[in-house]
Amino acid sequence: MLDQDAHGLASALAGDVIEECRGQLGKISWFKTTWQHSGAGTGFATWTTKKGVKIECVVKVPVGYREYHWTKRLGLVHEDDWERSASLNLSTPRVLAAGYELGGHDFAWLVMEKFKNPPIGAPVSGALESSSLWEIFESAAEFQAAAVLEEIVDPSKRAREPDWVGDMEKAIAQVEAHAMAEGKRWIRGIERVLEHRDVFIDRWVERSIDTWCHHDLHGRNAMRRVSHNPEIHGRCALIDLALVAAGHWVEDAMYMERLYWGREELLKGVDPVETLGRCREAIGLPVGGDSEELADVRRVLMAATCPNFLRTEGDELYLNAALERFEHLLGAYLG
Repeated sequence: MLDQDAHGLASALAGDVIEECRGQLGKISWFKTTWQHSGAGTGFATWTTKKGVKIECVVKVPVGYREYHWTKRLGLVHEDDWERSASLNLSTPRVLAAGYELGGHDFAWLVMEKFKNPPIGAPVSGALESSSLWEIFESAAEFQAAAVLEEIVDPSKRAREPDWVGDMEKAIAQVEAHAMAEGKRWIRGIERVLEHRDVFIDRWVERSIDTWCHHDLHGRNAMRRVSHNPEIHGRCALIDLALVAAGHWVEDAMYMERLYWGREELLKGVDPVETLGRCREAIGLPVGGDSEELADVRRVLMAATCPNFLRTEGDELYLNAALERFEHLLGAYLG
């Protein structure tokens, strides 16, 4: 549920947003959403262009700096260009107006396009069509391309690195405390990763940081556009840019893959790492020769810390898949 404080604050700031838009933004009808990370209040409204054209839009306030920065930088278009192909081809929402102050306070806000179609799908709510999965990865590659053109990747702005050693030690404690099925296998595997930290932890930490990653890539954050132009109709754009940070492109693919551990059949044979890599290559982005190795290292690290998330990821099918993947990769790398 949307945080009630954020919803109340957004309602209180509605008049200031409308005032900032100088009469072009109509009354805002606030609604609640369940999947966004930003914590902003979100509402529907209508934007009236200076030529009298009505555009249905979404208002978000207050917005965190990262989401404000990337949504505005990648999506701001002039209202006269709203229906031009270049605008309709954007991999992120088109933005009509934005600001970082309301009523003399530091409250960032956004007025952006309203997608008429629902999200492509929940993170794991059933099988998506393979074409839908390809659209998500194509949009992810286009987002990464647009972001790096907009701003040079700054490794100091990478996502916070987990305390892998500490998290694995906690994972062992969780296995013991909850008497997990296959507990001995879990502990043996985690201890092997800790023993060979140079193969896994150090290798991951030392990866190339050369991409702005979405870091929350799934079907609920992928929206299709409706357009009269058949070349644009159904094009996918990524929303909820609150977690964008510097990283390696494999991170976005692995985020999506992990959601389907134990339910791989729902991916319809689409391999997230391979597919995102091919989409990057298709638009001239580098892939690198170590992407599969990095993906495997990330799989090991994510699997080794799964016991820490028993409350949210305690599904037996998921845990069994994580353990099997974990042991298979340890055998491949360590023998």
